[in-house]
Amino acid sequence: MQYRDFGRTGWKVSEIGFGGWQIGGAWGAVDDDDSVRTLLHAFEQGINFVDTAELYGAGHSEAVIGRALKQWRGSKIYVATKAQPTVWPKPSDSAPAFRGRFPAWHLRENVENSLKRLGVERLDLFQLHTWGPTGHLELDWLETLNALRAEGKIDQIGVSLRDNQADEGVDLARLGLVASEQVIFNMFEQHPRERLFPAAQSTNTAIIARVPLDSGALVGHWTSDSYSSWEEGSQQHQMFRGDRFGETLERVKALKADVGAGYATLAEAAMRYVLSHKAVSVLIPGMKTPEEVDMNVAYSDGRLLPETLVEQLKMHAWTRNFYV
Repeated sequence: MQYRDFGRTGWKVSEIGFGGWQIGGAWGAVDDDDSVRTLLHAFEQGINFVDTAELYGAGHSEAVIGRALKQWRGSKIYVATKAQPTVWPKPSDSAPAFRGRFPAWHLRENVENSLKRLGVERLDLFQLHTWGPTGHLELDWLETLNALRAEGKIDQIGVSLRDNQADEGVDLARLGLVASEQVIFNMFEQHPRERLFPAAQSTNTAIIARVPLDSGALVGHWTSDSYSSWEEGSQQHQMFRGDRFGETLERVKALKADVGAGYATLAEAAMRYVLSHKAVSVLIPGMKTPEEVDMNVAYSDGRLLPETLVEQLKMHAWTRNFYV
């Protein structure tokens, strides 16, 4: 396992982290005992960063991670969690209201609940589970979180940017107001490379890259029958509804052709693509089995995509909003 600096925090985190959304149950039925075993296996393989949220199964993901942490006897595991706003912004709203969406009572309640579910005395990284273009100017949320830092309830503060809105985090990164920003980044969603990553590097703000495999599309094993096999109402079934699945499948085929035979799977190329940008501190694929852990950990060997291939893949950039 390779380790990277987590921005300016002084942490050394595994460049492959553990995304905890799937073990909350939104991606189909899960067995909690299996999830705990998978987490412990991940820790044994050197993964020391886990990302979760209150939203993931109404705290269920946090509770399962808390069980694994209680059993773990090894080195430090950094856990990042998130608080959702009191009102979610509409996906189509380019200028959503931000002040008052994370009031003090709400943030304090979320922190206390996350501490209990995770079974820890302090949260390593506490993130706002959405952002907006005026968030760096309307700082009521930051006053509360800084107070919680002073009280020893949280260590570092982060923000999880809205899907498809990477540029909303540019000013926040330039000002260095938080320790980290989480953003979608993969071979389709390439936009963060343009403005967000340089801004983050200018202040040594850590980048958490989520959805490196495009919610399963970039694993490369989908067929025309895959959509019908997904549980109705699951996150994946909802995201790729209508014509979206077919279009994604066609784009994946084109991507495979350009990646070529130099990689055993499309998943390998996709993971190495994300790891190839120096701004990224950690990427957080979802993993439901020890076998999936082993598959992802294998890519942490220092081999990055050639810059020529990274440039070639720019033609496959594809930004879309799953929620409209």
